[in-house]
Amino acid sequence: RDFLPRGSGIVTRRPLILQLIFSKTEYAEFLHCKSKKFTDFDEVRQEIEAETDRVTGTNKGISPVPINLRVYSPHVLNLTLIDLPGITKVPVGDQPQDIEYQIKDMILQFISRESSLILAVTPANMDLANSDALKMAKEVDPQGLRTIVVITKLDLMDEGTDARDVLENKLLPLRRGYIGVVNRSQKDIDGKKDIRAALAAERKFFLSHPAYRHMADRMGTPHLQKVLNQQLTNHIRETLPSLRSKLQSQLLSLEKEVEEYKNFRPDDPTRKTKALLQMVQQFGVDFEKRIEGSGDQVDTLELSGGARINRIFHERFPFELVKMEFDEKDLRREISYAIKNIHGVRQTGLFTPDLAFEAIVKKQVVKLKEPCLKCVDLVIQELINTVRQCTSKLGSYPRLREETERIVTTHIREREGKTKDQILLLIDIELSYINTNHEDFIGFANAQQRNTQTNKKRAIPNQVIRRGWLTINNISIMKGGSKEYWFVLTAESLSWYKDEEEKEKKYMLPLDNLKIRDVEKGFMSNKHVFAIFNTEQRNVYKDLRQIELACDSQEDVDSWKASFLRAGVYPEKDQTENEDGAQENTFSMDPQLERQVETIRNLVDSYVGIINKSIRDLMPKTIMHLMINNTKDFIHSELLAYLYSSADQNSLMEESADQAQRRDDMLRMYHALKEALNIIGDISSSTVSTPVPPPVDDTWLQTS
Repeated sequence: RDFLPRGSGIVTRRPLILQLIFSKTEYAEFLHCKSKKFTDFDEVRQEIEAETDRVTGTNKGISPVPINLRVYSPHVLNLTLIDLPGITKVPVGDQPQDIEYQIKDMILQFISRESSLILAVTPANMDLANSDALKMAKEVDPQGLRTIVVITKLDLMDEGTDARDVLENKLLPLRRGYIGVVNRSQKDIDGKKDIRAALAAERKFFLSHPAYRHMADRMGTPHLQKVLNQQLTNHIRETLPSLRSKLQSQLLSLEKEVEEYKNFRPDDPTRKTKALLQMVQQFGVDFEKRIEGSGDQVDTLELSGGARINRIFHERFPFELVKMEFDEKDLRREISYAIKNIHGVRQTGLFTPDLAFEAIVKKQVVKLKEPCLKCVDLVIQELINTVRQCTSKLGSYPRLREETERIVTTHIREREGKTKDQILLLIDIELSYINTNHEDFIGFANAQQRNTQTNKKRAIPNQVIRRGWLTINNISIMKGGSKEYWFVLTAESLSWYKDEEEKEKKYMLPLDNLKIRDVEKGFMSNKHVFAIFNTEQRNVYKDLRQIELACDSQEDVDSWKASFLRAGVYPEKDQTENEDGAQENTFSMDPQLERQVETIRNLVDSYVGIINKSIRDLMPKTIMHLMINNTKDFIHSELLAYLYSSADQNSLMEESADQAQRRDDMLRMYHALKEALNIIGDISSSTVSTPVPPPVDDTWLQTS
């Protein structure tokens, strides 16, 4: 049968996946019009041309979208062939300028698969060493195990020349050798020369040609058919064991999911009640596991709700508290004004007024409200996200999922108000009484002797605070570009190494006078960035005034910032505030007032440190008690009652169409896998196969 389009120029403009299937009757069918059987193969050719034009247009355009064709015939062997466009270098018509690269990419998509055999078709009158088809085959099949080279146009070679040495695999050896064929000419096609007559003419050519008659039985289209069929047989034999294990693993993975459907009875009156109780119970278990943590079924891809909330408590919240810390110059100015205002018209007294201390402390404590409320908001967001993740398992029952999410989220929002009220009450309690007898408070006597430089707390020297990978993001391309290093943060320095073995140190940066600032995420970048800079305007690393450090997520950035806080590296203050107060910072103080300011400044620092420590301890406890534990109790004890009161059971447990379809598909897949395993078990393992040819020296063929 002759049904593939022929002509000049590029004729195959879409991949054609051709399945040849042995059958007693002869017909063809396309995947895009499956219901129609083609018995006239001229119509098949016309349909290929029409389907090609439908996607690519009529002016030589190309497309990687394949046409799928099945041909059933008593004259074919079971094979799947893929006809790919020939490599063209000069664009014509509607073809893009990079037509050569597009076609090569399209071809590589198919020939790169390990399961495919490559037919590299090359005319005999062309230099084989420069064959594009052979070079591409060599790229994806360097051992030559999958490549069969077909030599065409043997009848068109110049008189006195032949391809004997090539076909005998002597001149340019390849592992699977060469097969020569003689196809019909365009004149034969135009003259409607029959395929059988063409095969007979091909056979006669090889038998009568003095250079090829001794290998005529290894040449021609029929021999090519046999070779391909044998290779397919070998491939099936080789892949059967892996295919069997793959099917068995798929069957095992479906077993658990199918278990609940095996005994599915839609007429069971208790089915919906059982399902509702089971779903609500499972939702409560999932929520608790995500919050409290669990040893079984641990998620290794992302942090769960409980781990994220832990980060908020111990990394994000302390960082927000530090951001609220006072500016040194502003604080001293406020203390001096407070002292002067307390004395009024009288001259500055000999004694430091404690009222100034209380006024400044209360002003600093009030500032804690904002980060505390922000902490509650962050925890609420994580709780709501956790609820959504847990309700995703209720997707089989859309109404139940919607109601569960609404009821639990509403309860969390109700608890939000009570939690925030309690936290504000904690801060108001701290404001109501300034306890100067606290055991950790330094007192007036110690404050007068204390040096401001010793006030800055640092962790134990050389103590490693954190290790991890970070990318230095702002190194120019000329100097190597962005690069990932292994960073080690201690109480005194930040070092980075080539890798985690920590043998090849790249640099060590002392932490003195360093601060952190935020950096906006790049437009095309997926990285989250923060920067470290020197407050004295010195270069931090080489010629860089700041180094930008990039992480994969905002959570990692927040975590690193919290680690830097522990090392005494604080965030940059708001520049606008500093600029506004710049003019007022030039005031002068007499020595007596300066001593009083210094004393109160030390007292305030000591007392606010006590308050911060107390708040950092009480905040997680308050949120856990009033919001998280309360929500867990609500889910276990009251959620079911709220669900029953919100809607009737039938509407809640109405199954989605997707779920019904999923159940049917799963059962169908389960039975198909069992049937496939039975078929594979019946296939004889004694299938005749041919050994792989030995390797040859094919270094003459250079890949592109």
